[in-house]
Amino acid sequence: MDSGKIKVLIADDHAIVRMGLTALLESERDITVVGQSENGEQAVQDANLLTPDVVIMDLMMPVKDGIVATDEIHRTHPGIKIILLTTFGTSDHIARALEVGASGALLKSTEESKLVEAIRAVYAGKVAIDEEVRQLFADDPPARELTLRQRTILEGLAEGKATKQIAADLGIQYDSVREHILAILAKLGASNRVEAVAIAVRKQLLKSQPRPSQSRLPG
Repeated sequence: MDSGKIKVLIADDHAIVRMGLTALLESERDITVVGQSENGEQAVQDANLLTPDVVIMDLMMPVKDGIVATDEIHRTHPGIKIILLTTFGTSDHIARALEVGASGALLKSTEESKLVEAIRAVYAGKVAIDEEVRQLFADDPPARELTLRQRTILEGLAEGKATKQIAADLGIQYDSVREHILAILAKLGASNRVEAVAIAVRKQLLKSQPRPSQSRLPG
């Protein structure tokens, strides 16, 4: 292996994607693929073992998703550059991955040449955000980060629970829950609880989709 080449680790749960990316990158004179990972947990382990220069990270993977894997790799090896390459994922997911250490983000629909350019860019210390991702942010701006308590309350709202019931479940005051709900509405840019849940579903902020019978959200 030529030590002068940019060492790349590919993390994607689809073998055909890993094979295709490997063939593409190995055709470049200054890039070599040092490993392939089929899930986020393996990506963390391979990054520790292989210490690549750049990791191409799928966002949605089993065991550990791309956000968790990116966070763990960046904490342990801040010098490793990470590029998100995803088909799915909302602006919130991509923004979160960038917050925890990713240096670039591209959609899988992007041109092959742009991925190669992004690898060289992040290796040189630059940030590589594809225009498609920038447009996604413009069309659907990421919501401000919710606290753990706010996420728990939002889950309760999605389940159709009344404020009083959420307060009882969490062992906190009714007024405290109301204040959290107001904060949730502000952070999601929602005008009411129904809209907040709808936005949360669209942005995939909930652990599970609310059942059809739970469309009414009592106060």
